[in-house]
Amino acid sequence: MQRSTADARDYRTSQLDVLEAESIHIVREVAAEFERPVLLFSGGKDSIVMLRLAEKAFWPARIPFPVMHVDTGHNFSEVIEFRDRRVAELGVRLVIASVQESIDKGRVVEETGRRASRNRLQTTTLLDAIEEHRFDAAFGGARRDEEKARAKERVFSFRDDFGQWDPKNQRPELWSLYNTRIRQGEHIRVFPLSNWTELDIWDYIKREKLEIPSIYFAHSRTVFERDGMLLADSPFSNRGDDEPAFEAMVRYRTVGDMSCTGAVESTATGLDEVITEIAATRITERGQTRADDRTSEAAMEDRKREGYF
Repeated sequence: MQRSTADARDYRTSQLDVLEAESIHIVREVAAEFERPVLLFSGGKDSIVMLRLAEKAFWPARIPFPVMHVDTGHNFSEVIEFRDRRVAELGVRLVIASVQESIDKGRVVEETGRRASRNRLQTTTLLDAIEEHRFDAAFGGARRDEEKARAKERVFSFRDDFGQWDPKNQRPELWSLYNTRIRQGEHIRVFPLSNWTELDIWDYIKREKLEIPSIYFAHSRTVFERDGMLLADSPFSNRGDDEPAFEAMVRYRTVGDMSCTGAVESTATGLDEVITEIAATRITERGQTRADDRTSEAAMEDRKREGYF
C-alpha cells in the first residue's frame, strides 16, 4: 500500500549536516584516542565553529579538554573580549600561551622595521606550550580552501618531536580511518574543518545562530593602505609618514595579529549581507587579507614545516 505524504519521512541531509557529522566524528575520535587533547581557540570565526562542534559532540556533558590561545599581545580588543566571555559561558579551561612571555624569556626575538610582526613568533610559543602541558593532540580550525599549503595537509597531521611537519611523510586516511599512534614527544594536529569552505562556515554560523566578534561586520575604522591591503592604524602597525591614515567602512574576513591582518571595504552589517559577499568573491580570505602569507610563494608551507598552525 502506498504511504501517504504525511507518513513519508525525508531522510535527506544538507551539506552542512554532512560536514557537521564528519567533524563531530573527528572530535570524538580524538577524545577517545588521545590522553591530553587541546582545542586552539582564538575567538575567530573558524575556532568559534570548532568550539560549537565540540560542544555538540559531548552534550550534555562539558567539553572534556581545555582550549588554548596563542596570544601575540597585538590582537584586536573586540576578539579578546569575545574569547574570554565565550570560554566563561561554556565553563572550559582557557590556556593562554603568550608571545610576549616568549620574548621576555629570550625564546624569540621581536622583529623590527616597518613590516615587523609577531605572527611568525607564535610557532615557538605554541610548541613550548604543547611541551609544557604535554598535549598530544591539538585541534586547529584550518581549512583546505584557505591556502595551498593547507590544501596539502591531512585531517590528522603528524608532527615529530620537534613539532615539525613533513608534507611528504603523511599518513593515509582511506575511508576516514585515522592512524593516531605517536611516540613520546610527538603530537598530532587535527583539522576537523578541512573539508569546509569559508561559505560553509558562514552558513553554519547563521544556522546555529552563533555570536561572533563585531569586527566581522562592517564598521568605521581608522586604516591605512600598505601593499594593497587596509591595515588598522594601531601602535603595532609601524605606520610610515608616507602611509596616511583615513576613515573607512570595513570588516574583517579573518582575525589575527593587527600588524598583518587586513580589512576589506564593505557595507555588510549583517550575516545575510556577509554571506552574499563571500559567495561572490573569488579571492581566498588569507590571499586577500594576510600580509604574512605574501612574503614568498611558499610562506605558509615554510611556517608549517617549522611547527606553525
